[in-house]
Amino acid sequence: MLDRLTTDLLRLPPVRARVTLTRDVPVRVRDGVPLRTDHYAPDPPDAPTVLIRTPYGRSGPIRLFGRLIAARGYHAVIQSCRGTHGSGGTFDPFAHERADGLDTLDWLRRQPWYTGALGMFGVSYQGFAQWALAAEAGDELRAMVAVVTASTTRDSTYAGGSFALDTVLTWAELIQAQTVPWLARQWELKRGQPKLVAALAHLPLAEADRVATGVTIPFFQQWLLHHTPDAAYWRERVFDGRRGEVRAPVLMVGGWHDIFLPAQLDDHAALRAAGTPTRLTVGPWTHGSPGLLYTAVREGLDWFETHLAGRRPTVPDPGVRVHVGGDEGGWRDLPDWPPSAPRTSWYLHPGAALRPEPAPASAPRRFRYDPADPTPSLGGPLLVAQRAGPVDNRPVEARPDVPTWTSAPLTAPLEIIGPVHAEVYVRSELPYLDVFVRLCDVDPRGRSWNVCDGLVRLWPGRFPTDHTGAVRVPVPLWPAAHRFAPGHRLRVQVTGGAHPRYARNPGTGEPLGAAAALRAGWREVLHDPVHPSALHLPVP
Repeated sequence: MLDRLTTDLLRLPPVRARVTLTRDVPVRVRDGVPLRTDHYAPDPPDAPTVLIRTPYGRSGPIRLFGRLIAARGYHAVIQSCRGTHGSGGTFDPFAHERADGLDTLDWLRRQPWYTGALGMFGVSYQGFAQWALAAEAGDELRAMVAVVTASTTRDSTYAGGSFALDTVLTWAELIQAQTVPWLARQWELKRGQPKLVAALAHLPLAEADRVATGVTIPFFQQWLLHHTPDAAYWRERVFDGRRGEVRAPVLMVGGWHDIFLPAQLDDHAALRAAGTPTRLTVGPWTHGSPGLLYTAVREGLDWFETHLAGRRPTVPDPGVRVHVGGDEGGWRDLPDWPPSAPRTSWYLHPGAALRPEPAPASAPRRFRYDPADPTPSLGGPLLVAQRAGPVDNRPVEARPDVPTWTSAPLTAPLEIIGPVHAEVYVRSELPYLDVFVRLCDVDPRGRSWNVCDGLVRLWPGRFPTDHTGAVRVPVPLWPAAHRFAPGHRLRVQVTGGAHPRYARNPGTGEPLGAAAALRAGWREVLHDPVHPSALHLPVP
């Protein structure tokens, strides 16, 4: 009855088999470490295999998903990553997934029920575990389903040259919390995670993991230490360099307010350039939205029906399906991403105005950023779904360190689909600073809803300084698909940070993990014919 209700609710393929579960199979990898693995076997057993490798355990929703997969005629193999949920060894994010994945594939080849047809499914870290294996899985790999994930997390960790503090520390706390008793964890969640909240505000960052969890977390310390673009630490922990070797059809499901969206879209572009069959769905979701997970299960099983089981003919599809936010938005089918779209520019003007024509000669807009009272982040791409996504930005816009520029009410709808960029000319009394830019949709009631944003960290010599002392800062914002309705206004924020989503810039140039001194400073946003600060939007 439950399976029938789930099938009807999610519009899944029909049930095809009875399921037998074998739990805690010890799959031994090359160094002798056992990886605990659950096998959901369909009856009849002559069926393809779907592999999920996860650090989040094999019970709860993932157990239900294992049964859903197997009941549709697949062997579902769900394995706990090294150092998690009964598997031996120590969990070191990204370090062992390639070798452990290949050893698991060798184990599959030795099983009497394995037919040589393999699919992989994964959300977030589970998806990275797919990418670690995909280029070397050979012709056996027939289909991948990669959900809010990417082949590399390095650029997401250090987005814009900063540090994704909220994402990294929250995830580190979540991983560590898997080792504490269930009741203790529930009590901490009920209290609102006060230790994590305190840790996000703590300096130096090298102590934040102990504040949050009571222990030092080795990978958190390593990520603070190895933050430069050429750090050798990351070379064996990223797999974007081998995307062109993946030949299995790949379904990607992402969200406009997901932490990995830019990296995931980069993966999509690389696969398309290599001629790999792909399909991309991007919806109005955050990293853990229920709608994202429902869509991933439904579209993922459909993908397996076509490319893994061969039960459905391969027919041309739109290739890309995106949800356009805002009033009267909805779903759009596109031939590719990004769509071909001319760039429309909106310029920052004096008087806090935002207009489609360049600004006249005018004085810069001045504000003071104080890392002791950092400009807070509000909504947007965050790890925790309940705090992420579009929110009313008026509380943060009321602060004196959040200058805004707002357009006149639109007389016609304005729809944007594609990459969004800003160019902001800044003059600062400190050489170490961050530039955060956010685009908002202001409705007729005055509510300011965030659409997309981005941050870039500056240090001496990163960008050239002109004769006036100004620096042109290119800021890539999150890609977007949004419809601004008539009567709505566009608003641009330019601030000195978004804490704790990004680690505050202390203004001193001290090392990321050790910085404790804080230095406030004035900065100016210029908008004149020589310094045309602007937001550039893709308008199909």
